[in-house]
Amino acid sequence: MSHYGVGLECVNREMWIDAIGAFERALRADAGYCAAYYHKARAELAAERSDDARRTLDTGMRCAADVADEKTLAEMRELLESIA
Repeated sequence: MSHYGVGLECVNREMWIDAIGAFERALRADAGYCAAYYHKARAELAAERSDDARRTLDTGMRCAADVADEKTLAEMRELLESIA
């Protein structure tokens, strides 16, 4: 959870690469923490890494579906649809 919090703080400060790294560490600690995929993908998009964001969202949506996290799944679908 601490890595996730660091990632959110990095997002708030627009430190995209640091945010991506923090969310990656959070997911290594708990691959089932679906919200981390969503925020990691947002940071990847901000860092102009849309292909990475698509892959992150794909994995995150599978995670959210597996644990029936409908809210996070919907947020990730919406974000994926917004990627040009």
